[in-house]
Amino acid sequence: MSTEKTDTLVVGAGQAGIALSEHLKSHGIPHIVVEKNRVAEAWRTGRWDSLVANGPAWHDRFPNMEFEGCDPDGFPGKETVATYLENYARMIDAPIRTGVEVFRAERNMGRPGFTVETSQGKVEALNVVAATGAFQHPVIPPVVPEDETVTQLHSYHYKTPDRLPGGAVLVVGAGSSGAQIADELNRAGRKVYLSVGPHERPPRAYRGRDFCWWLGVLGLWDTAAAEPGKEHVTISVSGAYGGQTMDFRRLAQEGVTLLGMTEACTRGVVGFRDDLGTNIAAGDASYSEMLDLADAYAARNGLDLPQEPEARAVLPDPDCLTDPIRELDLKEAGISTIIWATGFRQDFGWMKVDAFDEKGRPRHQRGVSSEPGIYFLGLPWQSRRGSTFIWGVWHDAKYVAEQIAIQRKYRAYRGPSVRQMVES
Repeated sequence: MSTEKTDTLVVGAGQAGIALSEHLKSHGIPHIVVEKNRVAEAWRTGRWDSLVANGPAWHDRFPNMEFEGCDPDGFPGKETVATYLENYARMIDAPIRTGVEVFRAERNMGRPGFTVETSQGKVEALNVVAATGAFQHPVIPPVVPEDETVTQLHSYHYKTPDRLPGGAVLVVGAGSSGAQIADELNRAGRKVYLSVGPHERPPRAYRGRDFCWWLGVLGLWDTAAAEPGKEHVTISVSGAYGGQTMDFRRLAQEGVTLLGMTEACTRGVVGFRDDLGTNIAAGDASYSEMLDLADAYAARNGLDLPQEPEARAVLPDPDCLTDPIRELDLKEAGISTIIWATGFRQDFGWMKVDAFDEKGRPRHQRGVSSEPGIYFLGLPWQSRRGSTFIWGVWHDAKYVAEQIAIQRKYRAYRGPSVRQMVES
């Protein structure tokens, strides 16, 4: 096969790759976007059937197109989001090639750029952007042995309650995914155990405004980096059922048994840390802090927003919180399935470049790599708290495209001696 050449090769046609394509086009930068599956594939196959966006339609979108036929204050479903991204790519005429898998990218020796090996031949590019996102490979901690007589799957592969084996379900992880799945299973009549780790728990809405609005006016979306120790603390919030605050005491009242962090499994008995109370209290504190900040902002700006004293009411502590379970025999509890809502790991093994630290994490500043010509997009906290949201990655893409354009101008510069040679 012949080798194709382009200025910038973007790997990944999800929200990150599409956003970057728009900005690259605005700078007149030739580029190709390759995707091994379909556009926005993760939204279609890497989400459960009833999943909806965590942000309302008016907020979690690209600036130049609204969701069609969707209540601005509603939460679009996963298929709606995938269609939106497809339509957006079509609107900007993004040069996307699907069904193209990238195997290897390495720097050219003695000449500019990189050679990228793909399933459809080689591409030479002056810049390579890894826009493969934050959710690449589901992670299941090696806690419960595979030979235990229980089905284990990651939340990435969960679809609906009726596709699970009969019996009780242990959900590990109480971020947005774990909490929503536990809620859905409980509503479907399953006995549910929920293992709760450290988390932040914002109100879904307060005083007539969604929490996305509050984070915006308070400047919290633009927080440049996570507080030390909170880089991986999950946020438990839900747009399901019209949007609701994820109150774990409420879930317990409705039948969910809360547990501490899952720690070990020996001969079918799972052990849990004695940290449930601490984790719930920390989530409560983050919730109360958001209410305090919102009240202070409303008062300072004289906003005529309805008071909501009931938002500060706290339900009674359930028995599972006051007398926490430290061990659970899977067989005796009738648990047939464990769903691990335990996050993802990134994989940049295809990038044979000097752009990673000793743990394989990208070395970058707002997506600009320590390796010239290599860029990243869609990383958690890439530049701000909102970097993994649709609107957040659009702004990160704008910056990355600007940096690529700046380097392109430098490369195009010809010094006085070169100009004189050309003119003569």
